[in-house]
Amino acid sequence: MDILLTNDDGIHAIGVKSLYSELKNSGHNVFVVAPLTEQSAVGHSLTIFSPITAREISEDGFSGIALSGTPVDCIKWAMNSYLEKRPELVVSGINSGANVGIDVLYSGTVSAATEGALAGIASMAVSIDNFNPRDLGKQAGWVTRFIEEFSWSSLPERNILNINFPACKMELIKGIKVCAQTNVVYNDYYHSRKDPRGRPYYWLGGDIPMDRVDPETDRAFLSRGYITLTPLRFELTNLGLMSELQGLVKSGNLKIK
Repeated sequence: MDILLTNDDGIHAIGVKSLYSELKNSGHNVFVVAPLTEQSAVGHSLTIFSPITAREISEDGFSGIALSGTPVDCIKWAMNSYLEKRPELVVSGINSGANVGIDVLYSGTVSAATEGALAGIASMAVSIDNFNPRDLGKQAGWVTRFIEEFSWSSLPERNILNINFPACKMELIKGIKVCAQTNVVYNDYYHSRKDPRGRPYYWLGGDIPMDRVDPETDRAFLSRGYITLTPLRFELTNLGLMSELQGLVKSGNLKIK
């Protein structure tokens, strides 16, 4: 397959390099366009108020283009200014840190895959529940096998697949769970500290209250040692509320004076 590979951890991250190696070794044509620096939690942001630069990276058998932009910039630029033909698949990851539940709205990793899906290309996001992974070769090998086994023509338009690995070693993983997202949001808090001149600054923190997480959803299964596989779609219209809104409009109480 012709595969466009990206991430939000930056082009030098272990996850993208592991996937590149495994996909290349399996005979796939892999084109890497990834951010020059880490772009975690930038969501679906675009660079529109400054120019974007591109730099070729080649080191230790790995090669790609480092872009001075966001993960979504990488997909847009690759498809419109770099690749001679559209890829058959967009793969984003392997991200350091899980992307489950509400994380998919914040995640640059998931947003890059989403941008591929919006362009009509089969896309997937891959993450691991570990912010400091040391070796992702086996996870990358599993992803490669999944790519080769899954019938990508069955993936509906504007849908992506979201895969998350637990923090344990591959041989300790309990299994694979096809599951829904958790709908529990973070309990946010800010660490308040002072700089050397005594001025305050703030650092965002937060955690998901696990006692409120549905045990049949991605966050719960991941915490119990399962690979989670969740199909995501990005049709945001609340069809159920439209009839009520239509009724309000037709009531005449909202006449424009």
